[in-house]
Amino acid sequence: MHEPTDLLEPDDLLHIPDGDSYELVDGRLSEKRVGAESEYIGATLLTLLNNVVRPQRLGYVFGSQTSIRCFPHRPRLVRKPDVCFVARGRFSEEVIPKGDILLAPELTVEVISPNDTYEEVEVKVNEYIGAGVRLIWVISPESKTIVIRRPDKTAAWLSSTDTLSGENVVPGFSCPVNDIFR
Repeated sequence: MHEPTDLLEPDDLLHIPDGDSYELVDGRLSEKRVGAESEYIGATLLTLLNNVVRPQRLGYVFGSQTSIRCFPHRPRLVRKPDVCFVARGRFSEEVIPKGDILLAPELTVEVISPNDTYEEVEVKVNEYIGAGVRLIWVISPESKTIVIRRPDKTAAWLSSTDTLSGENVVPGFSCPVNDIFR
C-alpha cells in the first residue's frame, strides 16, 4: 500500500485494493464510510431516478461507487456522490467513461451516513457548487428530510410530507419524499 506521505493521482484510486471504498482529497485517501441504511436510500433514489431518466432518454444515473473528477483547480480531488445524474449529450459521442467522470454532473446526492459530520458534507456541497453542479440533494435518514442546494445560493428544506422535484435539471422527476425513506 502507499505510505501516508505519498500523494496519489486519481488514476491510482482505480487500481488500489478496495479503491471503491475511498475518495481522494488532494492526493490523500479518504475513506467513504457508508452505512446500510444510507446505501439503501441511495439505491432507492437511483431506481426512482432511472424510472424517469431511462424511458425519456434524459441521460445517465450513477451510484455510490462512481468517481467524479470535475474540480479544475484541485486535480487530485475525486468524489463519489451517493447518486449523480449526467444529462444526455454531455459525454462525447454518448460514450460512458470506463473510469472516472471528468465533468460536473447536473445533480449530485449525498445521503448522510452515521459517521458523516455536518462539516464534511458541507465541504462536499461547496465543492460540487464550485465545480458547476446545478442541483444538490442532501438526504438525512435520521430526520427524514432533504436539503436542496443550488449554485445561486438558494436552498429548500423538505420533510416527509413534501414532494421532491428534479426541477429543470431532471425534467419530469417528482416523488413524495416519504417514498425515498420506505
